[in-house]
Amino acid sequence: MYTLYYAPAACSVGMHFLLEEMGVPYRAVRINIREGEQFSPEFVSKNPKSKVPVLEREDGTVITEFPAIAYWLAKAHPDKNLLPEDIEGQTRVLEIIDFAVSTIHMQGFSRIFRPAKFTAREEDHPLVQQTGREIVQKAFERISATIGDGKFAYGDRLTIADAALFYVLFWACERVKLDVPQNCAAYFARLRTRPAAEHILQVEGLT
Repeated sequence: MYTLYYAPAACSVGMHFLLEEMGVPYRAVRINIREGEQFSPEFVSKNPKSKVPVLEREDGTVITEFPAIAYWLAKAHPDKNLLPEDIEGQTRVLEIIDFAVSTIHMQGFSRIFRPAKFTAREEDHPLVQQTGREIVQKAFERISATIGDGKFAYGDRLTIADAALFYVLFWACERVKLDVPQNCAAYFARLRTRPAAEHILQVEGLT
């Protein structure tokens, strides 16, 4: 059985969603970020980077970083069809994940949620947050063009790319209340009503 270390509403919500969709045995361990539990000796022994998500495998070894965990799960469970079979499709799925994590999350939402990381001047925080919103909104225009009217992020079935887009769109639509392109909003609404999404959001206390 796998163990997922997560924090409610953090990017780990996407990994929580993915594991639930996969239907593999796992347990979810909540890390209280607000109380600094990510810096506790117990958690640091799992991930010295002090952040989620963390996936502990059955042999006790761990994987960190969202793209790496998602990729490993897809390759370790080929029967779940979480990656396209062809190299072009695999590349496009990884491209979406990297854009979601490195640009939408790290460049955009990091500025919105934690402006102090970008400037020590509190009076500059609103400007940093506005820059973050502009990055996010421009990025979702790119995602809008990428996914079009498709049911999923790439192809005709759920892939690991959907897990990444699930969490950034959850932040956009339900945490920050940003206006996203209509097809992105419709895509997120479809993911949001899947049984896996309903379950993990209830577990995390986000419903």
